[in-house]
Amino acid sequence: MKRAFGAIDAWAQPANGKARQLLPEVVRLFEKSGSAHLLDQPLSPAQTVELMDDAGVDTLMLSAWCRPEGWVFSNDDVAEYTRAFPERFVGVATVDLSKPLAAVRELERAVCELGFKALRVVPWLWKLPPNHRLYYPLYVKCIELDIPFCTQVGHTGPLMPSETGRPVPYLDEVALEFPELRIVAGHIGHPWTEEMIGLAWKHDNVYIDTSAYLPRYYPAALLQFLRSYGKDKVLFGSNFPQLSLERCMSQVEELGLSDEVKAAFLHENARRVFRL
Repeated sequence: MKRAFGAIDAWAQPANGKARQLLPEVVRLFEKSGSAHLLDQPLSPAQTVELMDDAGVDTLMLSAWCRPEGWVFSNDDVAEYTRAFPERFVGVATVDLSKPLAAVRELERAVCELGFKALRVVPWLWKLPPNHRLYYPLYVKCIELDIPFCTQVGHTGPLMPSETGRPVPYLDEVALEFPELRIVAGHIGHPWTEEMIGLAWKHDNVYIDTSAYLPRYYPAALLQFLRSYGKDKVLFGSNFPQLSLERCMSQVEELGLSDEVKAAFLHENARRVFRL
């Protein structure tokens, strides 16, 4: 049944059917999430929109992925979605972190030529926490372009070391050194959720998105934050295609959020943070 929530999903990727080959670390995560069939099953932009319509999701923030071994979904791959359905998909750029000058140029191209609205770098792919020097030119460029930096916090569901996802000290140091940088930290931060909540309270420009966790399993501390002094700080995310849009959206209703909090969580915060 279609739900008229008008949600903006802050963290999603294309389902290109190549994840098993290009992201072998995520196979176990998809299997545990009941979505292993999407590792090998590509979904066209139109098929993805059908799933969004069924779930009541208006917009997917659709991200490119790059790893040291090469591109998984390029910025141009994502642009095929945004061009096909510009009212439904918003591009989130990524870059090859190992090539600093080329990375800054690629970010500028993705924003200025392709119309993307954010940068995302996933630290566990690079085994480099976000306070590493290779990120810093990108932070300056994000500020210049007035776009957020999106990243992953918490343990890694994929079988990779989790240390790079600790909010303290790594992301805390970035927020202190770049107070103008809007930071969206995805995946809640578990098992360091309370550290992540502390950062979002401490820093005006730090936000949390709930991707990779079904709403039924949001930590109690996050729900308390969302319902109270953090209602302007938490963004809905799914990590599609790892999690079903339909399951995520139906379980949001089970949370019993007030209309004001639900509106902020599902779309108003994302609209403000990403300048949509």
